[in-house]
Amino acid sequence: MTRSDLNVERVRHPLKMRLLTVTRVERIAGLLARITFTGEDLQDFVSASFDDHVKVFFPADPALAPVLPTAGPDGIKFPEGVPRPAARDYTPRRFDTARQELEIEFVLHGDGPASTWAEQARPGQQLGIGGPRGSFVVPKAFDWHVLIGDETALPAIARRLEELPATAQALVLIEVPAQANETPLPTSAKASVRWLHRNGTAPGYSTLLLEAARDLALPQGEGYVWVAAESSTAKAVREIMVAQHGIDKSRIRAASYWKRGAVAVHESHDD
Repeated sequence: MTRSDLNVERVRHPLKMRLLTVTRVERIAGLLARITFTGEDLQDFVSASFDDHVKVFFPADPALAPVLPTAGPDGIKFPEGVPRPAARDYTPRRFDTARQELEIEFVLHGDGPASTWAEQARPGQQLGIGGPRGSFVVPKAFDWHVLIGDETALPAIARRLEELPATAQALVLIEVPAQANETPLPTSAKASVRWLHRNGTAPGYSTLLLEAARDLALPQGEGYVWVAAESSTAKAVREIMVAQHGIDKSRIRAASYWKRGAVAVHESHDD
């Protein structure tokens, strides 16, 4: 039997396209650009889970607003005869309802439309977002939470740690390029954070998360495991947690936040 307060909930949201304006740009540990947006379109924005994602639409020219699709009963449609903007999935890092401000953190990895735009971002520029279409809400009432990911998962992990109560225990494994890329992770929870440094190994080719996942000593009680990283890594970590640690598949969520040799990949690993 499982406790009713530990049931995972899927919540759907109306799909809406929103035009946003940059108000602040911060650099975090030489790894992330934390960009704050505002706009009237945020008045009914909702993000119910730490690993929600919005589709971010980037303008071809940063000085111009992006071309946004419209959302209707038949899905989304772009205006005819206009090139579609590049789009990628990102986590809403923080949303301030009172100030109508949304923060999104972009990994500065040096290539691709998202990183390229974030490198040059400045106040007054605009981009668009769509969603979240839904939220996968993992209760905070679990006795312990395992959070595993590479730098692309840092915004979701940081948000989850901020949201966990003081009664929670968190075991965190984070892979980043180097020690200099470690970032503060404020939390009220009893958190054990282990940083793993690739130190020159190319992203997606490291086995650090796999090795650290095998070494985990899980606490007693009811727990939940969340994993997000390169596709093959996330899948392998999930297999370790299930096969070696005996985690029930209903108590683990593993997602590909990116995939070697592919673009714009965001998918969950389920049986």
